[in-house]
Amino acid sequence: MSRYFTSTAAVLALLAAPALADDAALREQAKEVFEAIPMNGPDLGDNVMTRDRIDLGAMLFFDPRISRSGLFSCQSCHNVGIGGVDGLETSIGHGWQKGPRNAPTVLNAVFNIAQFWDGRAPDLEQQAKGPVQAGVEMNNTPDQVTDTLKSMDGYVTAFAAAFPGEADPITFDNFARAIESFEATLITPNSRFDQWLMGSDGAMTEQEKRGLAAFMDEGCSSCHAGVNIGGQEYYPFGLITRPGGTVLPEGDRGRFAVTETVDDEYVFRAGPLRNIALTAPYFHSGVVWDLREAVQIMGTSQLGADLDDTEVDDIVAFLGTLTGEQPEVVHPILPVRTNATPKPDHM
Repeated sequence: MSRYFTSTAAVLALLAAPALADDAALREQAKEVFEAIPMNGPDLGDNVMTRDRIDLGAMLFFDPRISRSGLFSCQSCHNVGIGGVDGLETSIGHGWQKGPRNAPTVLNAVFNIAQFWDGRAPDLEQQAKGPVQAGVEMNNTPDQVTDTLKSMDGYVTAFAAAFPGEADPITFDNFARAIESFEATLITPNSRFDQWLMGSDGAMTEQEKRGLAAFMDEGCSSCHAGVNIGGQEYYPFGLITRPGGTVLPEGDRGRFAVTETVDDEYVFRAGPLRNIALTAPYFHSGVVWDLREAVQIMGTSQLGADLDDTEVDDIVAFLGTLTGEQPEVVHPILPVRTNATPKPDHM
């Protein structure tokens, strides 16, 4: 009986060996392209992420009084409870205007090479200043933002603690630095893909592994690589075949608006794919609501590949493994307004 069990175990080991070898080879290939999200978070250089600064950034992120109308906060377009987006084709801003592009996720945005679809902000600090001043978003001014913050004792105390030793801590720059500190905590580590990448064979199913292999073999990883599975480089949308006008609106010329270089017409930052299963609708136009359809469009437009149904299903299954642990954020209690606080202006 003992010899029978030994023999069976040996046979099972032999049967398992090829699968383990394939797993190891696929993992080594993946490690050349991707990185797991670091559990200890990012480094912001000279913007020191103290608890006081992060807590202040959270208050500012959730405070709609930063907008001219008193209606819109950072959270409005980057809802941390639904993948860091607003779930709209394009966001709604001041005066109920419809913005020109889909709101990118704030989750893991700190790992992107730059911010916005066209990369016009080099980091989260500069990004935080943009929507506040954009007429179609918060439609406010730096001076009114600082006047609003200085009018509330709670913010005066919070800024003094977050930026100790500064004679005038409530500045527009410090406003942005505090928001950057908070947003840098909005990372989603320990996805099943990360677990698999770090050695846990059972973290992904066979279909998901096939999807990963197809994702690399078909060339998706040429643009969507690194720690954020994208967000690192700029590429023409429609590299092989230009998608239809609804997916790629004629009036949005992409990075050209930033560089004014002809080669940058219809060029966009490759979208980071972390948590992509949570962040529909897709693309800068926000017109595609189904992830499967988005994969098909990318296969045709960017790769010139006619992916069959099985390949599409496998890639979509792989993309589902990129959903990480979502940050649990407690909505902060915001400082109380005073008679000196500017009143909301909806006009």
